[in-house]
Amino acid sequence: MKFLSIYKTKERNTPPSQEEMTRMGKLIEEGMKGGFLVAVEGCMPSHTGARIRLDSGTITVTDGPFSESKEVVGGLAIIEASSKAEAIEHVRNFLRIAGDGECELRQLFEAGAANPAEKAALA
Repeated sequence: MKFLSIYKTKERNTPPSQEEMTRMGKLIEEGMKGGFLVAVEGCMPSHTGARIRLDSGTITVTDGPFSESKEVVGGLAIIEASSKAEAIEHVRNFLRIAGDGECELRQLFEAGAANPAEKAALA
């Protein structure tokens, strides 16, 4: 099973320290070599981004920074795990390195992996 982990944290105005980069780099290397980390990306500060919204047929674009937000997306990871519990453990290990924040964990839909009842419901 594949899971998407979206890391949300308070926005920082400074880049990660060398120590933080080293610790995260080690975790990423271990995850890639261990086969449970499929992909990982960090996000640039919100002032470089935009939010695009469709509401009742009208599209609005709001450029960052997103000061009204308590937390912003800081990065994402795609995790391969045999269960939700295993994926949660990988995310716990990540948060111990990343620090304060939260991760939203969502199982990804994989075509052909659903059981027959799930396939019928999606048809």
